[in-house]
Amino acid sequence: MPSTSVDHPAVPAAEPAPAPGAAGRLRSNPWLTLLAVAFGLFMVQLDGSVVAIANPEIGSDLHASTAQLQWVTNAYLLALAATLILGGKLGDRFGRRTYYLVGVAGFTLASIAIGLAGSIEGVVAFRALQGAFGGLLMPNTLGLLRSVFPPKKFGMAVGIWAMVSAVATALGPIVGGLLVEHVDWESVFYVNAPIGVAAIAFGALVLPQSRNAAGRERFDIPGLVLLALGLLAVVFGVVKGETWGWTSAGTLGAVAAGLLLLLVFGRYETRVEHPLLPMRLFRSRALTIGAIVTALNFFVMLGVIFFVMLYLQNVRGFTPVEAGVRTLPLSLASLVASPLGAALTQRFGPRLTMPLGMLLQAASCFGMLTWQTDSAYATMWPPFIALGLGVGMVMAASSDAIVGNAPVRDGGVAGGLQATTLQIGGALGTSVLVSLISAKVDATLTGELTGAGVPPAVAHGLQEARDAVAMGVAPVSGEMPAGLRAAVVEGSGQAFMNGVHVAVVVTGALCVFGAALAAAGLRPPRPRHAEAP
Repeated sequence: MPSTSVDHPAVPAAEPAPAPGAAGRLRSNPWLTLLAVAFGLFMVQLDGSVVAIANPEIGSDLHASTAQLQWVTNAYLLALAATLILGGKLGDRFGRRTYYLVGVAGFTLASIAIGLAGSIEGVVAFRALQGAFGGLLMPNTLGLLRSVFPPKKFGMAVGIWAMVSAVATALGPIVGGLLVEHVDWESVFYVNAPIGVAAIAFGALVLPQSRNAAGRERFDIPGLVLLALGLLAVVFGVVKGETWGWTSAGTLGAVAAGLLLLLVFGRYETRVEHPLLPMRLFRSRALTIGAIVTALNFFVMLGVIFFVMLYLQNVRGFTPVEAGVRTLPLSLASLVASPLGAALTQRFGPRLTMPLGMLLQAASCFGMLTWQTDSAYATMWPPFIALGLGVGMVMAASSDAIVGNAPVRDGGVAGGLQATTLQIGGALGTSVLVSLISAKVDATLTGELTGAGVPPAVAHGLQEARDAVAMGVAPVSGEMPAGLRAAVVEGSGQAFMNGVHVAVVVTGALCVFGAALAAAGLRPPRPRHAEAP
């Protein structure tokens, strides 16, 4: 591991000795623990990507406005961001197995309730509840792995964890498309029921209980309130920035208030005896850089996948299933990259794997500059493979840098920190890139329409449809003559691609920055003989 490691005991002092008999043998097997937490991780990551496919059907069936539909995603995201570090802290103190299973059970029941809600208000409320239980579940997956795997094997375990996460995310559009097309939108939530039941049954059988052995500590209620309010304000400002405008008073005020609360939280945590998020964790340079690169990684991944799906479905006209199938190279590359990244990190440290992964993502983004409205698939799959390889490598390396460089007693909190930076990075990626695309569409739509042959007066009138064009939708109607309709489709598609090209330049530049930060900031790994036994 890197020399910035805070603590690397091979066996956590908090772990009880395995019980004798078959049950004890099951619960002393770290690979069974990895398999058990993979069920819950797969469920949460799959749900995050299938909902995007279901949103149009939810809006149509429940007569929801665009603003209400946004809250189907935003309510989940806000609740998740506010509870991730809390979930990790609760697991560290009272039992990681307990809070993982509570999170799985609550997430499963909330998923069923969403399908049964019958109103958009009910869907939004239960989505928030689902996010809160996800906040209990997610950090304790990594906390459990940190507590059972010795340092030499932890990197490979994280690689498999990252592979499960990447595959579930990439499968979401395909699974969601099949369910929405052939069953109904409720089924994308009901599918969590069998996965959740399997996760609870198997987890109860094989997961060991692990918690800190530090005795009774006062719970940091003021720190919890400051952190939750700060994260809520930042994430709220980010997700509303797209509709309010990034320079609006509401957006700037929410983000500024959130950052101020987080600064107060950080100051407070250095003065309290039993902090919610120990600031000593950030003494590890590898952990700090890992958190920053995790946010950049998911900024790129979720932001790029969002506009890629718009391009494939709205510009190219593919169905959700067809679009999902065309992104399979990304999923397959992630399958290879996660264990490969873990093996490289274990051997050479994250100083090699993180920059390599970020540079692969940069190459993917810059490669998308060649895309046009009628590009052949041969121009698409190489960037998909590069993106999948890069994301998988960085995810494995950054997870190891964050959780692997935290003391075992703080494994859940470190998992919560990683998951929080992941969610904030993903939220920023989607919102910021959509805003960049929208701004470029607004600036170029009239010119592209007239250049395609649309009369200037008509082109100026279609400027009002810029929001639809920013989603890749051409503002055509059945009353338009065939020639005019073709010109509107061509001009709108080109305006959308102008926005996409701006977005990929920005993401590519961020990837280069992340690579440089990791290469300059991380130290070479120590020789193997210097590791703790």
